[in-house]
Amino acid sequence: MSPGAEAALPQSEIADELVGYRGPTACQIAGITYRQLDYWARTSLVVPSIRSAAGSGSQRLYSFKDILVLKIVKRLLDTGISLQNIRVAVDHLRGRGVDDLAEITLFSDGVSVYECTSAEEVVDLLQGGQGVFGIAVSGAMKELSGSIADFPAETAVDGHAIDTPEDELAGRRKARAKRRIG
Repeated sequence: MSPGAEAALPQSEIADELVGYRGPTACQIAGITYRQLDYWARTSLVVPSIRSAAGSGSQRLYSFKDILVLKIVKRLLDTGISLQNIRVAVDHLRGRGVDDLAEITLFSDGVSVYECTSAEEVVDLLQGGQGVFGIAVSGAMKELSGSIADFPAETAVDGHAIDTPEDELAGRRKARAKRRIG
């Protein structure tokens, strides 16, 4: 099937793992700066799973799961966890599917990050008497699911984006160009 033919597929028939968000959009959704996103991608903390940057002018494309992990990293950083410990937590989360992540709550005592998947584990973690905070990944996922629909997505096939406008302004430019030609 040619790239043009894939562009004709209805959005519902395109696999979720091909739908992604460009860097600036991922930043907006996750609540981080582009500088953070770029650094985390270059140091392999959170790399885009749909498409990596491949030279000047190419755009990274982040999946829903990537943006969820970006949001979790941001929250862990905001609570004072070291980037080294965050890296260990992210490496642990990376192998999980989105559905598995929805079942996890992350806890920390400000130094370490703990995973909790049941009420019994929560009790065990809290019995030590140290103050901890938790990030319910499912809560972050629900928040992300609600807000991500407001942002432009594009679909990649074989590492190349199907022709979709990046944003409203790009759509207007494209329409104006068509009017000039036609």
